[in-house]
Amino acid sequence: MANIVQFENVGLRYDTGQETLCDLSFSLSRGAFYFLTGASGAGKTSLLRLLYLSQRPTRGSIRLFGEDAVTLPRARLPGFRRRIGVVFQDFRLVPHLSAFDNIALPLRVSGVPEREVADPVREMLAWVGLSDKTDARPPTLSGGEQQRVAIARAVIGRPEILVADEPTGNVDPDMAERLLHLFDSLNRLGTTVVVATHDFHTLKRIPHAHMMRLDKGRLVDPTGSLRFPPPDTVQ
Repeated sequence: MANIVQFENVGLRYDTGQETLCDLSFSLSRGAFYFLTGASGAGKTSLLRLLYLSQRPTRGSIRLFGEDAVTLPRARLPGFRRRIGVVFQDFRLVPHLSAFDNIALPLRVSGVPEREVADPVREMLAWVGLSDKTDARPPTLSGGEQQRVAIARAVIGRPEILVADEPTGNVDPDMAERLLHLFDSLNRLGTTVVVATHDFHTLKRIPHAHMMRLDKGRLVDPTGSLRFPPPDTVQ
């Protein structure tokens, strides 16, 4: 299986402090599902920021879609980012837009004709259980509802890579399972999925996923070959 992401000796330092990420070398296979785990402060969010091109590394090389992402001209960044769906931990919804319009943003930015926008957006609203919130703006939604809008926005364009930072942290267990099923379905259609989480119950719901674990900015298993133990061994 071809690699869609490749990191080689990547390090990340903010300002002049100690490196947040150290000597990361790993590959992500196209069409695979990965869980990124680690304690709070291990560097999960920083690694995701490198993956969705919000941050450039301090050193090392990153190849994305077969191209050098570190030296990528700024003018080409928007086109690359449209191939990546992102679920942010803080949602980042546009507050003055309705749930419908927030979810529709990736389609409109990609130039999808307006007549082809409504049906997929309504389908996503139904999938995440928000059909009755079509016209609601983010400030009127609960944290869990905002999370679901953010997830629908990230996946509606069927991105080549989906990056999600603690995507089930603000929803109940039933909705968490439903959302993970959505990620799994998207993965089976060919999207490479990377989900950062510290929730063991989340990990065991996708038994075919690879697990990559960060510890103090270093990958404990850079090959992603670890598998989560069977559900009956999870405490």
